[in-house]
Amino acid sequence: MTTPASASFRPDIEGLRAIAVAGVVAFHFGMTSLPGGFIGVDIFFVISGYLITSHLMQEIGRTGTVDLWRFYGRRARRLLPASLLVIAATLAAGYFILAPSEQQLYAKGALFASTYVINMWLLRWSFDYFATDTANNPFLHFWSLSVEEQFYLLWPALLLLVVRFRPGERGMAVLLGLAALVSFAASAWMTKTSQPWAFYFSPLRAWEFAVGGLVSLPVARRWAAGYRLAPAMGWAGIALIGAAYLGVRETDPFPGLIALMPVAGTAMLLLSGARQGRSAPGAVLALAPFQWVGKLSYSLYLWHWPVIVFATILVPDLSLAGRLACLALTFGLSMLSYHLVENPVRLSGWLAARSVRSLGLAALLTSAGATLSYGAAQLAAQSIDPRQRLIMESAARGSSARQLDSGCVLAREETVPRRCILGVSNSDRTVVLFGDSHADHWSTPLAEIAKSRGWRLVTYMKSSCPAAQVPAWNEVLAREYGECDEWRRRALDEIAALRPELVIVSQYSYSYVENRVNGELEHLVGRDAWAEGLRASADQLRKEGAEVVLIRDVPVHRSYLDKCVARSLWQGRGAEACDTPRDQAIDEQVFATEQAAVAGMDGVRYVDLTGQFCDARNCPAMIGGKLTFRDRHHIATPYAASLAAPLQRAIFGDRLAQRAR
Repeated sequence: MTTPASASFRPDIEGLRAIAVAGVVAFHFGMTSLPGGFIGVDIFFVISGYLITSHLMQEIGRTGTVDLWRFYGRRARRLLPASLLVIAATLAAGYFILAPSEQQLYAKGALFASTYVINMWLLRWSFDYFATDTANNPFLHFWSLSVEEQFYLLWPALLLLVVRFRPGERGMAVLLGLAALVSFAASAWMTKTSQPWAFYFSPLRAWEFAVGGLVSLPVARRWAAGYRLAPAMGWAGIALIGAAYLGVRETDPFPGLIALMPVAGTAMLLLSGARQGRSAPGAVLALAPFQWVGKLSYSLYLWHWPVIVFATILVPDLSLAGRLACLALTFGLSMLSYHLVENPVRLSGWLAARSVRSLGLAALLTSAGATLSYGAAQLAAQSIDPRQRLIMESAARGSSARQLDSGCVLAREETVPRRCILGVSNSDRTVVLFGDSHADHWSTPLAEIAKSRGWRLVTYMKSSCPAAQVPAWNEVLAREYGECDEWRRRALDEIAALRPELVIVSQYSYSYVENRVNGELEHLVGRDAWAEGLRASADQLRKEGAEVVLIRDVPVHRSYLDKCVARSLWQGRGAEACDTPRDQAIDEQVFATEQAAVAGMDGVRYVDLTGQFCDARNCPAMIGGKLTFRDRHHIATPYAASLAAPLQRAIFGDRLAQRAR
């Protein structure tokens, strides 16, 4: 997160950088009292827009144009050396901490980070429900740097294009304002319809840079310099940023309208700096601690994320003391990189003397980053032994339904039910599997049972959508999940038209109802509402005479088992290091709520297969040499296949088994 040196140094902007990076670091280091700290990135975007636009407009005013090569050379000296150092160090540390399969995956992240497009990679990744856990990606934070670098690439050319029309000061302000308005409107709309696009896609973040550019224009600064209440405006800006830090949550629909708080607050602070007074917030931001942290802000941003990611991988239950030690390490690394790499290269007279030297350095560092990433991926591939390959294949193998058609589990934004048929397709006896991705992992043993019994198994499944008739909230889309309600209604109508003998219902209950296993999730419904929703769906399924079986939800592990087991084996430990105590993996109150909800309902049964995953005290990561779950809560397909016999006994029993013969 960087900005160029302005013509006249403003200590308040350096202090504002300190506020921005402090919020981001505090958020990522687990300070829950500052849930909106991640909006520090938006503060950086506005600062960048302010200083870049100010610098470019000054150059245009002096020379009538912009020396693009010189501009890009300055950016390269400022950004790339420290960035490459962190990429290289992260790849090196990852070799010892991460499993080879993770090293391969995150080497791709390093490649995209080195070439300034990791935001687009993460955008594609964010729509894959079954993608590996992004929170453990040590290059995740490079997304915002890619957005900034894309801005630096295009913004000078756009300003030059606008200046050709000689709009004048006020005309320039109008054009920048229109650009900000269009980008903001698109961002707000996409936040409601497809939030990852609004978050990662550069044009939908451009309004934040444009706001910074708008308040950098001379017309805006002259107004602020003559505005008597400019200091009060600055304090109001700090209040807006503070309110965002304290009030915004990761689960809120962001950026959207909410992003106006930090963006407006930052713009107000920048404007207030045009009229400095003793009561202005700039006097506070100019204090030594703010200046010191602001000076280190770029290095702090680069180092903090891999430090906390690797620390929490090594020590999952990292204590406060451990987090403070990570903070000290982050500052130590930042000071070293700032004084030994960042500043010497940025201030190098030899490099600055000719743009071609700085651009050559940029090409060299970009190539080095790509080469290191490729080499790390190749080294990781050679480290994959048979045990690692077993874990990888277990986690990667799709369910029977997904092997038939990857679209058998509908994507988040689809509403038209898709019927997938397994077992004996032309049988006159039909069993329906209905639910979300937790229904999908049961499709493997159920397909085997249906085939052996001569039954037709028809699936109706949708990602993150409960079969129970309750309001759903989608964490990825960061909004109410209306598509789920529409799909469920249609699916229930189609199931009724099929007139099946049996409907098997499975769903990720811990993602929808209040519980202590996934208690950090918001927008969970209460247990009474959950029970009512279960009964409503069961009643509707029973109307056409089908028997209904509700499968109790599976345990939820503390870690992604595929990665945890692979890491443990790579580090010379056993798979049991990844086991989860039963009382941390299961909430018995959810079980009791569901059981009571369907108790006494004619033709509705509740089936509990928890014994296949846990004993009285523990839920193992591996059972019988097989990985139990491919992540935290989706059964690994090879293990699911081994559950055909106990599943048949639990669901079909002797009575239905006899009828099927």
